Amino acid sequence: MTAADRRIDAYIAQAAPFAQPILQHLRALVRAACPEVEETLKWGMPSFLYRGKILCAMAAFKQHATFGFWHGAQVVGAAQAAGSDAMGQFGRLTRVADLPGKRELTRLVKQAMALIESGATRPATRTAERKPPVRTPDDLAAALRKNAKARANFEAFPPSQKREYVEWIEAAKREATRHARLIQAVEWMAQGKVRNWKYVGR
Repeated sequence: MTAADRRIDAYIAQAAPFAQPILQHLRALVRAACPEVEETLKWGMPSFLYRGKILCAMAAFKQHATFGFWHGAQVVGAAQAAGSDAMGQFGRLTRVADLPGKRELTRLVKQAMALIESGATRPATRTAERKPPVRTPDDLAAALRKNAKARANFEAFPPSQKREYVEWIEAAKREATRHARLIQAVEWMAQGKVRNWKYVGR
């Protein structure tokens, strides 16, 4: 069994009371089903790696928690993946009972492990196909060139997280507001934070 990541201990402790048992349950189940799993934080969310690849991840918000497999529909099926109204493939979780049973979840974890072992890649989502590639504004690109850590983290973000930062900056109506958001964005990126990091874990 690999060592637990203390950052995830802290994340769970800071989560809303309803979310804590959900996160604890998921963490224990994933660790039991995959003793080789490595814990880490990616995009501000507790994530589980298997053989260096993302296996699954969980998150807590103000009124719900989420859980999902990196290979999504390849693990749970296209219908369930498409039917989720939240991040992941299991909808908005408010109690442990909202999740499949222990045996079924364990089976899904094993299936996700097998996909990683086979070298499977995650197919492009319909949402990603509909939206054009994220275009980094010139002023943001210039600011990122001056901060290597922020640039590296920004480049590692998935398209959706990049888009959130870009849209936030470009939504500013005044130049002063845009400049302030630009400075704040680079500061958060340097810390590895996603745009809405304040709402993760609450």
